Amino acid sequence: MLIVVLTILTIIFAAILIRAEYRGPVRHIHLFKPLTMACIVLIAMQGQATPPVYKYLVLAGLIFSMAGDALLMPPWDRFAAGLGAFLVAHLCYIAAFISDLDTLAWWPLILLVIYGVVVYMMVSPGLGKLKLPVIIYIAVILVMAWLAWARWLVQLSRAVALLAFVGAVLFVVSDSILALNRFRGPHKFARALSLSTYFAAQWLIAGSVGALLLS
Repeated sequence: MLIVVLTILTIIFAAILIRAEYRGPVRHIHLFKPLTMACIVLIAMQGQATPPVYKYLVLAGLIFSMAGDALLMPPWDRFAAGLGAFLVAHLCYIAAFISDLDTLAWWPLILLVIYGVVVYMMVSPGLGKLKLPVIIYIAVILVMAWLAWARWLVQLSRAVALLAFVGAVLFVVSDSILALNRFRGPHKFARALSLSTYFAAQWLIAGSVGALLLS
């Protein structure tokens, strides 16, 4: 029941945040972005993952994501620092996904690399001095998605592996939308799409510790 309540609050807070991104006030962004992630962290805390280290690594990833959110919020919007915080978050997720992975399928990585190259080529003209940090970030998030995908392929019977895989894919989608909107040209629906896919991704990854199966 608690997880259901936290999920409902996540949806409500995220909706208020998305509205504030378009109509303000800024203080609603400062309030509801961390509140949304706080609900997701609490969901992850309810899970009982095996091995337990998976849960702690996912929690670490969520906390670093919260730090990244704070750094990217207006009016300061420290993009490089926020990128670094999310980079660490993805490294935590990578460590979580390989903690119970015995074998790797390489073909998903090929598909993800092709996708990453296409996205990078689209945003590279607007990157300026951020080209190297963005290349590193793209590489890390694609490895994260690859390991989640490979993990699901060897654990098809486990719903939690599917949750992590879908969450990782949505994270890639969210960051792609964010990058295209920031470096290629703004689109009025970009913030709503990037935030909704971002929170869905974090909710699914949080749920992959087994929490959603308890609801």
